[in-house]
Order: sequence, then C-alpha cells, then structure tokens
Amino acid sequence: MKSLKQIIVLPLLLCGFILTAQKSKADIIKGIDKGYDKYASVAKQIWDYAEMGYQEYKSSATLIDLLSEEKFSIQKNVADIPTAFVAEYGSGGPVIAILGEFDALPGLSQKAQASKESAGGIGGHACGHHLFGTASSAAAIAVKNYIKANKIEATIRFYGTPAEEGGGAKVYMARAGLFDDVDAVIHWHPGASNDASEGAALANISAKFRFSGISSHAAAAPEKGRSALDGVEAMNYMVNMMREHVPQETRIHYVITDGGKAPNVIPDFAEVYYYSRHNRRDVVRDVFNRIVLAAEGAAKGTETEMSYEIVNGVHEMLPNTTLQKVMYENLKAIGGFEYTPSEKTFADQIAQSMGMSEADVATALEVQPYKSAGRAFGSTDVGDVSFVAPTVGLRTATWVPGTPAHSWQAVAAGGTSIGFKGMMVAARTMASTIIDLLDQPEYLRDAQNEFEKRRGADFKYVPLLGDRPPALDYRN
Repeated sequence: MKSLKQIIVLPLLLCGFILTAQKSKADIIKGIDKGYDKYASVAKQIWDYAEMGYQEYKSSATLIDLLSEEKFSIQKNVADIPTAFVAEYGSGGPVIAILGEFDALPGLSQKAQASKESAGGIGGHACGHHLFGTASSAAAIAVKNYIKANKIEATIRFYGTPAEEGGGAKVYMARAGLFDDVDAVIHWHPGASNDASEGAALANISAKFRFSGISSHAAAAPEKGRSALDGVEAMNYMVNMMREHVPQETRIHYVITDGGKAPNVIPDFAEVYYYSRHNRRDVVRDVFNRIVLAAEGAAKGTETEMSYEIVNGVHEMLPNTTLQKVMYENLKAIGGFEYTPSEKTFADQIAQSMGMSEADVATALEVQPYKSAGRAFGSTDVGDVSFVAPTVGLRTATWVPGTPAHSWQAVAAGGTSIGFKGMMVAARTMASTIIDLLDQPEYLRDAQNEFEKRRGADFKYVPLLGDRPPALDYRN
C-alpha cells in the first residue's frame, strides 16, 4: 500500500508541478536577511564614494552591477541623464516601481565615528542616500524572487534616480514618461525613527541669479565700476523685506555662491542661489515670480545686468492613503531593531555631541503611530512622481534618534551597522508591501481610484522647471 506522501507527490510529479513550497512573504524576508553582509558592503561602498548629484558614476555602476547579477535588464542613460537608469524584471502587469537614490551632499565629509572629523572627501551621505539605493535594490531583488518562484505575471522596476539633493532627476524622468505605465511607486528615506504615516513635502523652485557689472579699482576709480555684488545684495535685501508679505508657510533661503575675489576689485560677476518653497505649487510659482521681480529691480538700481537659470522645480507630495495603510501594517509587523552594547555606546556619544545626555535607542525598535496627515518641511522630486502614479513611502531609523538630516552625525551613523540595520528594515517593509499589492489586486484598484480623485479629473502634469535640459552641472 502506498503511503500518504506517495499518494500526494506522484500526481504532482506527473503534472510537472514544483515539489518545493512556493515562496511566501516570510521566505522573502528571510532571503533579504541572508543578504545583509552583501547589502551592507554595497551601502558602505557608495558611502565611501560620496558622489555629488549627476556625478554619481561609480555609485550608479555599483547598483547596476548588483541588479544585473540578479538578471534584471538594464536601460542606462535614461531621460538624457548619464547616471540615471531603469532595471526591470518580469513582464506584463501590474507594474510596480521602486525608487533608489545615491547622491551625497557637498561639504559634509565625515568618518564613521562619534566625533567630528572629515574623511578627506568633498562631501558625505548626510541624507543617507547610500542606504536608500541599496535597500531599494534589495527589495527589488526580493520581489523578483517572489515573482519568479510563484510564476506571477507582473513587472518589478528599480529606478536609479540621481541628484535628489537639488538636481531633480525624477522630474526629468517623469517628464520623459518613464512612470506613465506604472501602477504603484514605492520609496523610503533614512531617518531617526520608523514611520509609515502619510508623507508630505513642499513644492520648490530653485534658481541661480547671476549679476554682471563693470570691474574697477575699488579705491582709485570706484566711480568707473558697477558692482555685481551690489546687485546680489540689493536683491537679497528686497527679498528679505518680501518675507513679511508672503503666506506664512512659505520658505525662502539663499546662499551667495560667488561674491567677488578681492576687496579692492569691484566684482564684475556675482551669483546667488535661491530656493522658494510652499506646500502648494501655485503659491511657489507666485513667490518665485516675485523673487525675479526683486532681481530685476536690483539690477536696474545698481546699473548691472541680471540673468537667472532655474535649476530645479518640484511638486508637493500627493499622498495615497490606500497604499500608505498597507505599508504601515507591514512596517508594524516587521518592527525596528535593537542596538547592541557597542552601538549604544556610539549612539550615546553622538547624542552628547548634540547636547543630549544619552540616546533614546528604544526609538529604533518602535514604530511610530499612524498619522493621516504629515506636516511638510523639506522638498523632494518624489513629489513629481506622486502626481504621475500612486506613490507610497516610509522612513526607518538609520540615524541615532534625535539626529537631524544634513548633519555630520547623520553621515557618521550611516556608515555603521546602525545605518545598515535600519536599511534592512526598509528593504523588508518595501518588499512585503509589494507582495501584498501583487497578491491582493484590489489594493492597486483602490489606490488608482484615490489617486485620480486627489489629482482631479482635469489634471495635467506640467513640470515646474519647464523644458530645460537636465542641470547636469548644477554642482559645479
């Protein structure tokens, strides 16, 4: 008499079915965890490169190599951006996109230690994009394995998106139609806590204003000169007065990038770099136009000439509650991570550098309660993507709790196991969320309905940066 096992297995063999169990969500998460050493190594390599926006050739190539090894097809140089790429696996729908960033910030070189010391480079990953791109790659690979094991008709895409820090690559990629057939977009960002609430971001237009004057000896012949720096300073003065007369949520900031070279030479060239932000893109357009008027007035008053170049322009974030709640439930199920004693010692030292007695490391283990509406402080080119396809994101605790972004403390933690562990939380959560979207298509249907309702029936995507080509030299 045949055993029960024989009775079950023989028909499966005859039908050509796979004898091993199909991959489950739990299997996929275990697979991500097994890749910890590899993904930590990739993230550390990109952390070491610390390449600026649109100059991330080695960082981009590192992620391309990682995804190529996993049999993703690669399309390079998309949207006329040398470091932008799309990696794809699968066929048919639904199409799920995962965003991956990898640019660093200038002036923030830092060693992976708890005291401030430059690593000798020109910049550092003070926003954790080395973790961002790596975790997103890990999630894409995990979903690829799930699609393959379960023979699912679907497409997973990884979008390698450079220059988030002011370069706006995703805007050009959205303008080029690269997200037009996408059903859902997944992203994340490093942070100081674990949170999958509805995100928010400010719309932003940035531009460089350039003044040209006449050089002359500042003491011997000042009457013959016309100072380009005077033009910049007059503009700044008028814009600062304007702050009283804009909506209170508005943010305007600037830095003089070129103010001359010597005090006794009247500068014939000067440049100031402006950001204008608000949580509505129409208000940003109005504020920016008023900044331009101030620049024009400054040029007239100082008898100089002015030109400006829009460097970047991004939409505010369009939330999607349907997708957000799916992601939140997955983050809550996965949870954060515990600090080891050595990590706690490091964290306390980082906390003390910021005026705290010790680090509240329990925050890295907790998941923040869900909030239906977030307050925006910064800007991101993910905003444009969110107006082209339903988009959802999260943050995980890759920095010592209490650490602000764009700080040397963020760079330091991002180069340690604290950053790598937080990165893996993000990878697990994104992969788990996508698996739910593939297994329960009603989520994608409801998300699309919500997306169309929030955008409005007559919405047409128009980039705030116009038709200018990618600002590949904006960091020069």
